[in-house]
Amino acid sequence: MGEYSKALSYYEKALEIQLKTLPLNHPSLATLYNNIGFAYNNIGEYSKALTYFEKALEIRQKTLPSNHPDFAKSYNSIGLIYHSMKEYSRALSYYEKALEIQQKTVSSNYPSLATSYDSIGRLYDDMGQYSKALSFHEKALKIRQKTFPSDHPDLSKSYNNIGVLYNNMGEYSKALSFHEKALATYQKTFLSNHPDLATSYNNIGLVYNNMREYSKALSYYEKALEIQLKTLPPNCPLLATLYNNIGFAYNDIGEYSKALSYYEKALDVQQKTLPSNHPDLAASYNNIGFVYDNIGDYSKALSHLECALNICQRAFPETHRQIKDVEKGIEIVKEKLLFKKKRCHSAP
Repeated sequence: MGEYSKALSYYEKALEIQLKTLPLNHPSLATLYNNIGFAYNNIGEYSKALTYFEKALEIRQKTLPSNHPDFAKSYNSIGLIYHSMKEYSRALSYYEKALEIQQKTVSSNYPSLATSYDSIGRLYDDMGQYSKALSFHEKALKIRQKTFPSDHPDLSKSYNNIGVLYNNMGEYSKALSFHEKALATYQKTFLSNHPDLATSYNNIGLVYNNMREYSKALSYYEKALEIQLKTLPPNCPLLATLYNNIGFAYNDIGEYSKALSYYEKALDVQQKTLPSNHPDLAASYNNIGFVYDNIGDYSKALSHLECALNICQRAFPETHRQIKDVEKGIEIVKEKLLFKKKRCHSAP
């Protein structure tokens, strides 16, 4: 439901009981540590998430044989954190450890293998290695096609992943084809307000936005938003993502006041749910900064871009590309602000 603080509250109550009643290496503790780790991951507190995932792994290392399937869960979880932190080589190392165990312990068509292939595929997608990403996503799809009926929602996971990949590659007609397959499957199996339908509408909106068909993009975003407003708590991070996407569309068609409104809604949600150094906050400040740049309010643009830079410097190593991109944006806005001041001084 996206109510991560409530989830953590209940997990902590469970943990308090288990620490009093179970031995410190009990497998149930490992499961609970993993659950707590996922909650912290979802709010972007990656260092805390990593701590709990490593506690779970430590218990499993002490109590289970080295090729036990639960190790794959731990390695995938730790890989997810490094993926979220954009430490791609470390993430790949853990994903591959998980995959190696699964290939030795489960059948070649086992669903968890498809999940591991998906994780590696998404990682390669984020790294821009699209041919490798496609290979892993197709492996995942092949497993699901062999193990599930044609209208099973797990097939839609593969369709969506491949659609996102083709969108990133700029192959928009292929992207639409896969996203529409996912949507058709969800529409057959879920109620009209199911969150996965919102995901499909959002994905299709992203493709149309990239194709510069903004009215279609906004139409799909609004369908997604209608579902999310009915099914998610008002501060769920998924809402912030969608608000940002709608903001992008309005920005691209020059409706800057609407773009600003949606970007500020996204920022409001993120400020309530994410730690102060989360990269998504930096992205929102950056988006708002560029809207102010577009409307010629360079002092507000500079203020928001400097907020973005401050967060990036706390969230990323100093050589990270995102820091460089924001710094470049700041320099451009400073030049515009200086030029504007000179014009004002030289005016009769």
